[in-house]
Amino acid sequence: MMGILVSIGVVVLVVVIWLAASFKVLQEYERGVAFRFGRLGRLREPGVQMIYLGLDRMVRVDLRIVTLTIPPQDVITKDNVPARVNAVVLFQVTDPVRSVMAVANHAVATSQMAQTTLRSVVGRADLDTLLAHRADLNEDLARSINAQTEPWGVEVKVVEIKDVEIPQAMQRAMAREAEAERERRAKIINAHGELQASEELGQAAEILSRNPASLQLRYLQTLLELGADHNSTVVFPLPMDIIGPFLKKVPQLLDQTKPGQTAQPPADEQKTDVTNNE
Repeated sequence: MMGILVSIGVVVLVVVIWLAASFKVLQEYERGVAFRFGRLGRLREPGVQMIYLGLDRMVRVDLRIVTLTIPPQDVITKDNVPARVNAVVLFQVTDPVRSVMAVANHAVATSQMAQTTLRSVVGRADLDTLLAHRADLNEDLARSINAQTEPWGVEVKVVEIKDVEIPQAMQRAMAREAEAERERRAKIINAHGELQASEELGQAAEILSRNPASLQLRYLQTLLELGADHNSTVVFPLPMDIIGPFLKKVPQLLDQTKPGQTAQPPADEQKTDVTNNE
């Protein structure tokens, strides 16, 4: 009798342990793909699930977005420039059943497919597109990878090219090209400035030539600006229209003065001398 009770107790204990081991807890971000005797069962939702030990097997599938780093890939661009390109891929499982049934390891498969697609897409683009139009390449990469991973129940959210490494010789050549381009723009801007300045100066000269007094005022203004610096020496040209009246009187004085005679002062000056004598 005692042996029967012991046997029953052992059996009950084994059953309790077996039932306790069959309780599985799924997190809110997890789904369970269950198999019973090798056949696919229903999809298990978050919470407590009964997975009978020895009868059932469950594969946990994480539905959160996974960050996948693609290691640097050696590629040759369309214009035959060698480069090393790495990228980051964000993907998410949208169908847990297909992610388990269609592929052995969806994360590894997505990584390999992303590497192959990256080399293929970058090889179809030239270096300028790779450096300046990464957004278009990222969209092309996402579409190409999604076309391969969609049957696996995996959706690629984002693909971003992180870094592009090119040879040092190519970097120096690009630096020289950029410098030459900047110099060309600077010369063009300088030429446009000279052209506009010449047009404005021509209009200013035309306006000033209408009135000689305005030109004199401009000269005086220039002297005032230069006079602010007390250590400067100013060589100021004397305009001909100022000394012109004096030059016109010189021939008259020479005609009035004869050899052996002294030029007589004007009548106003003689009257002034007489008045002073008185």
